[in-house]
Amino acid sequence: MISSASHDFSTAVNSVSLVGEIKKPSLPSSVHIPSIIPSQSLLPLRDEVFKEIKDVGEDWDEEEEPEEIETVLKLVPSAYHQYFDVFSKVKADKLPPHHTCDHHIQFEGLLPPVGVIYPLSNQESETLRADISENVEKGFIRPSSSSSVAPVLFVKKKDVGLCFCVVYRKPNDVTRKNRYPVPPMNQLLTVFNGSTIFSKIYLCGAYNLLRIKEGDEHLTAFRTKYGSYEYWVMPFAITNAPASFQNLVNDIFADFLDIFVVVSLDDIMVFSSSEEEHVKHVASVLQRLRVNNLFAKASKCVFHASSVEYLGYVVSSDNLKMDSSKVQQILNWPQPNNIKALQSFLGFANFCQLFIKNYFKKITALTSLLKKDSPFIFNEEALSQCQILKEALTTTHILFYFNPSLPTIGETDASYYALGAVMSQVNDSGKHPIAFDSHKLLPTEPNYEIHDKELLGIVWALKRWRAFLLSLSNPFEVLGDHSSLQYFMSSKVLTCFQAHWADFLSEFHFIVTYHKGRLATLPDALLRWDNMYPERGVDLISKNPQNFHQVIKKDGIQE
Repeated sequence: MISSASHDFSTAVNSVSLVGEIKKPSLPSSVHIPSIIPSQSLLPLRDEVFKEIKDVGEDWDEEEEPEEIETVLKLVPSAYHQYFDVFSKVKADKLPPHHTCDHHIQFEGLLPPVGVIYPLSNQESETLRADISENVEKGFIRPSSSSSVAPVLFVKKKDVGLCFCVVYRKPNDVTRKNRYPVPPMNQLLTVFNGSTIFSKIYLCGAYNLLRIKEGDEHLTAFRTKYGSYEYWVMPFAITNAPASFQNLVNDIFADFLDIFVVVSLDDIMVFSSSEEEHVKHVASVLQRLRVNNLFAKASKCVFHASSVEYLGYVVSSDNLKMDSSKVQQILNWPQPNNIKALQSFLGFANFCQLFIKNYFKKITALTSLLKKDSPFIFNEEALSQCQILKEALTTTHILFYFNPSLPTIGETDASYYALGAVMSQVNDSGKHPIAFDSHKLLPTEPNYEIHDKELLGIVWALKRWRAFLLSLSNPFEVLGDHSSLQYFMSSKVLTCFQAHWADFLSEFHFIVTYHKGRLATLPDALLRWDNMYPERGVDLISKNPQNFHQVIKKDGIQE
């Protein structure tokens, strides 16, 4: 008996009292009631996550699969389990809120023409229906009656399946361009000196985490045989998308940038000098992501590593080197047989030029094949340079991080076609390269006199390294050819661009060590350039007469 119950009531004649028993009904033995209990291995993990998220006041999404919870908790260190919601795929697949950096679209001139509906195979049609249904359910797209609609195509994925693509070529042509800067890779990679521990956080579906500015949605419309739709989130392949997303992440991490964070679009690198400090830095980044409704993909994140791949390079505590997979890719590259194939090869090789000395000098025969109205003949010289370039990658140098307290040396080389430069620093273990740079000469520059070309190489190199060199506390050394610099010093009249170069060089504090060609002689510091070119308004001869022939008087240039 579970409990007893009584009930009293009255009729017109008598009062009646009922007393009874309530029994639990028995079920036939053939009936089985299943118990819905999560896997025992998941219970502690799930309960721990629920508790930690409740402790910080975050709402838990009950749609999350237990297996997904277990996977994330295995990949993410326990120090960050309280930020599990930042790695939630369910939350990442929901329509994000508006942000001050929402993607804005402005057309210049007439609207682009209406896109055609391309014929699709059965497999493509099935994929299209599935993609439309999924994105409508997420709230990422909605039906549209816009007069500006782009066509859709499918491309094969690297593994299996098809990738749905909207062809925004025509709308992109008439869109006003956003010039917000995406940081160059060579600048992103200069802040890691002194760091010993790294974490990389990869954002999940990055562009879809940013909304289209309210009122601009109809400009993203695309046309299919199942109707027209428009995006509420920023789609891939639309112009200005990288600029808009970089603006968003820079705005979010503004007070962290270059201190313990660098961000290139959806790749966030956190770097620190100690593990204790690093835990605080990573937690700060995850909290900032949570507050701004950005989400990370745990399977593509790396935590607490001494070296990590970032933007195609391998970053470690001491140096920077090429990712071996990138090197192997270019080594396996087939011989280009037309201009388009050569452009692809050189485009990928350009990615590696940071590690190749005199890069543009090594590809002169290849770039000459790209000239307009020039026949494409992949001759022996081009084949030879192609092999030289591949060999240079197999023996690629490791680049060390710039340290403003170490002795610094700049070496330049000028050929008929290109300029090359190497910046090195000297530490207890010897001389190490910091940067390799090269520059293809402009059409008029090969005609320069040799002394002007040598000096052009020095000026160009110092422009490239200006941010580094101005941070040095001691003079840096420039290895130069005696004859060209001697001419520059002793010329009675400087040309316009020589005078401009002289003015530029006065900004730096360096010593020129002469050497003849490739045969370096005993170093001889003959000249300090900061004395040779003092500030404007100072009498040059009285400041440093030993470095000047009598070509300048106090009242002007000597005739």
